[in-house]
Amino acid sequence: MENLAAAFAGESQANRKYLAFAERAENEGYHQIAKLFRAAAAAETVHAHNHLRIMGGIHDTKENIMEAINGETYEFKTMYPGFLEVAAEEGENQASWSFNIANEVEKIHAGLYQKASAALQKDKDLPASEYYVCGVCGNTVEGNPPDKCPICNAGKKAFKKVE
Repeated sequence: MENLAAAFAGESQANRKYLAFAERAENEGYHQIAKLFRAAAAAETVHAHNHLRIMGGIHDTKENIMEAINGETYEFKTMYPGFLEVAAEEGENQASWSFNIANEVEKIHAGLYQKASAALQKDKDLPASEYYVCGVCGNTVEGNPPDKCPICNAGKKAFKKVE
């Protein structure tokens, strides 16, 4: 189980890293290399999902929502405040910025998951809605994106619709 957990973490990180690499390659005009990075990222996702499934880490939606609420709440109440304190002590302003915006968005995620949990308690799905994510800070909004992101001040164009 320990090895599965380590493999899950590694594959998950590789997925995110390769997607970031793909974005950079795309921006530099290397479209085929970007596509290769995205293909490898998709494969890493398959591996991570397999490891998580074998570890018994995927439950029914009610349990998964509660796990998500607990994880997001831990992040904004404990993890990021601790990280912010250390970053401030060390004068790491960029790390502070990154931790701060993530902390603010984790609060939003917890709230959105709370809404989902309330619907699940009634054996209902959430009402149909669109979600948009800010490409600068990760702010996640339900419905229409704002003209200006309240977390990072990015314009409406920074928000991408989640399909």
